Amino acid sequence: MVSIVEDALTLKPIERLHLVDELLLSLDIPTKEIDLLWAEEAEKRLEAYNQGEVETLSSQEVFVKYRL
Repeated sequence: MVSIVEDALTLKPIERLHLVDELLLSLDIPTKEIDLLWAEEAEKRLEAYNQGEVETLSSQEVFVKYRL
């Protein structure tokens, strides 16, 4: 394990970033149950939007609010 870490530390910062990203993605294994829950939530949010039940903001308002 120490050898792997030592090898990783010899990489350029951008290469280490890509490595970390790939390692983290490999740990994020969605399950069908979680996917179903997110799909249901997305449907609820879309329905609320279509019914005018949620307040929306323009992209300009969001950028100003978060100083982007």
